[in-house]
Amino acid sequence: MIIVSGCLQAFYGTLLNLLQFELSPIWQVAEGGRARGSFVYPNHFANFLALCLSLAVGWLLSEMSTQKRHHSIRGTLLASVKMLLSRKLILRLAVIIMIIGLILSRSRMGNAGLFTALGAVALLALVIYRNPPRLLKPLVISIFILDMIIVGSMFGLEKVKQRIEDTSFAAEIRDEVAMDSLPIIEQHWLFGTGGGSFYGVFPNYQPNIYSGFFDHAHNDYIQFAVEFGVIVTVLLGMWVLYALFLACRSMMVRQDKLYRGVAFGCAMAIVHMLIHSTVDFNLQSPSNTLLFLTIICMCYLVRYLPSEAKSR
Repeated sequence: MIIVSGCLQAFYGTLLNLLQFELSPIWQVAEGGRARGSFVYPNHFANFLALCLSLAVGWLLSEMSTQKRHHSIRGTLLASVKMLLSRKLILRLAVIIMIIGLILSRSRMGNAGLFTALGAVALLALVIYRNPPRLLKPLVISIFILDMIIVGSMFGLEKVKQRIEDTSFAAEIRDEVAMDSLPIIEQHWLFGTGGGSFYGVFPNYQPNIYSGFFDHAHNDYIQFAVEFGVIVTVLLGMWVLYALFLACRSMMVRQDKLYRGVAFGCAMAIVHMLIHSTVDFNLQSPSNTLLFLTIICMCYLVRYLPSEAKSR
């Protein structure tokens, strides 16, 4: 259901963007040239797709064979083509659809965070997997080359690249908001100011250098520390890191391909969220938060659930 919802969101957002709708048919929100699906904020849409994408990649990985076969170059190519034309093709198409939606969101950290997380977790998997899938490296390379470069060039990856190049720390007000929130943490470091209170507290600390109303800090780490205090924020961070450890541990010790694949996807999703949360407030979105909590719970499940052979 998670992957299906990601595909539906990506398809809906891509359709509205390519048809150049000025207003969203559902919420009557200005599209502004960026895909946003049923979300109001395009970066929340990008984060949601990235989490779904991570699980889709993990599931696709679990479908791959771990048996080592000695193929010639021709045999390896035939095996790769056979994989793409098998039932795995549906998952592969789902990944492509969600990547198109992610690119059309024009989210800088959404795109950069996803491919960084994919590369980092894939390298880790090559080290800790006892019996890695034969096509792990070809799969990752195909996502980078086919999806990011070829598909991205068709659907506007150049615009995302241009947004990244045009990013100026002098012009990015969100960085100023995060920095100007630090005095709040210094004064309320123990218990914080209360959940959901940032929008009411920050105006008292906002300098006159820039104007505007900011209901979020554009940095989940800063906002959690402001609203809940440093101690609670550190405890929550340790909980997330422990879930990441469980996912990595599952990749190392579990023999069940499904559990290892899901663990790969969960680890990739957590790494992406850790990266994206440095510049945005994705954990303030109920849908993204619930999905992320589900992924954390899956880290525990894939680590401790018995395999089918043992349960029988």
